[in-house]
Formats: sequence, C-alpha cells, structure tokens
Amino acid sequence: MRRRPGLSVRLKLTLSYAGFLAVAGALLLTVVWAFVLRYVPDTPKGLLGIAPNRYLLVRTFVPAAALAMVFLLLFGLAGGWFLAGRMLAPLTRVTAAARMAGKGSLSHRIRMEGRQDEFRELADAFDTMLEQLESHVAEQQRFAANASHELRTPLAISQTLLDVARKDPTRDRDELLARLQAVNTRAIDLTEALLLLSRSDRGNFTRQSVDLSLVAEEAAETLLPLAEQRGITLDVTGGATRTSGSAELLLRMVTNLVQNAIVHNLPAGGTVTVHTEAQHDASVLRVENTGHPVPPELVPTLTEPFRRGTERVRTDEHAGVGLGLAIVHSIVRAHDGTLALVPRPAGGLLVTVRLPGTP
Repeated sequence: MRRRPGLSVRLKLTLSYAGFLAVAGALLLTVVWAFVLRYVPDTPKGLLGIAPNRYLLVRTFVPAAALAMVFLLLFGLAGGWFLAGRMLAPLTRVTAAARMAGKGSLSHRIRMEGRQDEFRELADAFDTMLEQLESHVAEQQRFAANASHELRTPLAISQTLLDVARKDPTRDRDELLARLQAVNTRAIDLTEALLLLSRSDRGNFTRQSVDLSLVAEEAAETLLPLAEQRGITLDVTGGATRTSGSAELLLRMVTNLVQNAIVHNLPAGGTVTVHTEAQHDASVLRVENTGHPVPPELVPTLTEPFRRGTERVRTDEHAGVGLGLAIVHSIVRAHDGTLALVPRPAGGLLVTVRLPGTP
C-alpha cells in the first residue's frame, strides 16, 4: 500500500536530539535568571555598593544567552544527525537484506558484528528467518518437481496404453482395462496423499482428545489381513495414551507406520509390534518391525517426500507413492510432536512418535 512520504527516522531523531538539547539549555538559562539575577539589586550601586547592577547584567546576559541557545540548537542538529546515522546503520543493513529477500534473493545474510544488543538480536533473528525461509522454499520447489514427476509417470503410461489400443484394436481389452485401472488407482492414491500432506502441513484441523491405543488397535485391525497374507505377526500392546489432535490424521499416521512396517519386513516369519504408553507429559507410540538391515545413512532421507532407498523400493501391489513417512512426519510436526527412526541391529526399524499428552 502506497503512503504519503514523511520525515525519515534519522531526521526525526535529529530533531528530537536538537529539541531536547535546546529545552535543556533554556531550562538552565531560566534557572540562572530565576536564582541569580533576581538577587542582584536593581540600583545604580549594584550589589554591596559594587557594580554591576541588574540592568548591566541583563544587557550582557541576554545576548550571550541567545548566542548560546543558537549554538546549542546547531550543535544538537549536527550532533543528532551524526548520532542518529550511527545508531540506525544496523537498521539500514537489515532493510537492505529485506529488500534483497523481497526480490527473491534468500541466500544473503546480514551477519552483524559487535556485541549483543537490540539491533544485533534483530539481525540474528532476520538471518534465522531467511535461513528457514530459504530451506522451506527449496523444499517446496523440490517437492513440486518430484510431485510433477510422479504424477506425470502414470499419466504417460495411460497415454501410451491408449495409443497402443488405438493402433491395435485386436489387443486384449480386459488386460488393457486392468492396466489402466491400476495406473489410475496409483494416480488417485498419489493425489490423495499430496492433499493429505498439504492439509497436515497447514495444520488447519480441529483438535480433540484422542486415545492412541484405540487408534493403534483400529489401524492394526484394518491391516491384519495384509499381515496374515505376508506371514507377519502383528501385536498391539500398551495402555490408554491420550493426546490432543485430529483423530483422522492420527489414524492415518499410525496406519502408515504399521503398513510400512508390514511391507518392509522379512518375506515370512516377521513381526510388527505397536506399543503405546504415557510418559510424564508425553504420549508415546512405538512401531517396531523386523526386516533387512537399514543403512544408517539412509534413515534421514526416509521422511523426505518421494525418497526411497534402493533396498526399500517395492514392485508389488503395495509399492506406495513414496509419501508414507513424509505424511507421518508432517502429521507429527502439525501435532507439535517428534518423530525418531532408529535402525535395529538385527534389521528393521524402531519408530518412536512423541506427542503432547493430556490428562
């Protein structure tokens, strides 16, 4: 919004310094007039018969006082302008950095030197904000590029299948429809996952009291057929663990963790353990599974969107869209919690979710 131009802060401070100095000088002269000149007798002989008298003192005092006031005013303007410039120099650097950030350059940092003061705190806070903003923008750009690539793949496959069907009318129609349905289902799952991830990132949901133990039992009951199909033993332990949040999002969080633990497990004879417990002011959910050893350097990338380690890529009906743990991380963050992934020495992962607890 455009505003009418006004006085600069430096000029306002300069006028304030000069005005304050002039008022102080006037007050000092007033004190001199009130407590000195008033006691000088206004007689030809002056004080104790010795000249000068009040008339002569006033004749000499008033011009000198006026000259002193003019000097104080000019000195206040010059000194105020210099001091205001020195005081506002750090603010000028912050303003320049803000303008560069407004033009899209987020890599610039102020890095103000000197001791800790209000301007140093402002500069450090601004540098921290720029760092977080740059990281967030880079993450969003990377996410948008990956999402576009992932969405383009099923659409390209659908286009290819349709072209093949158009050029070869004798091709098996049922096989074509089945492949199109599978590709379309994957595109729908990816779109829903992206919408859920966006919703959890915004954090615009209604909070209510949720028992994580009941959520874990519901997720386990839903995924029990999948676990039995793969020969995985699924156990849910622990007591009531209450937290505040969205029941729908927390159910999706636990479902993703349990499904991930089932899919990325041993071919047969594996186990998945879901445990909930209340610890002081925190509600803790642990999902532990067996499986192949997970390289420690791979663990930090598992919560990034569309990041899959080569050992974790699936080619069956549960291949997923690469957003399972990314959605979990986003939901945990939206509920002011923490997510920890630790590789088990014997293989598999131990996933620990800590959320704020409620009585």
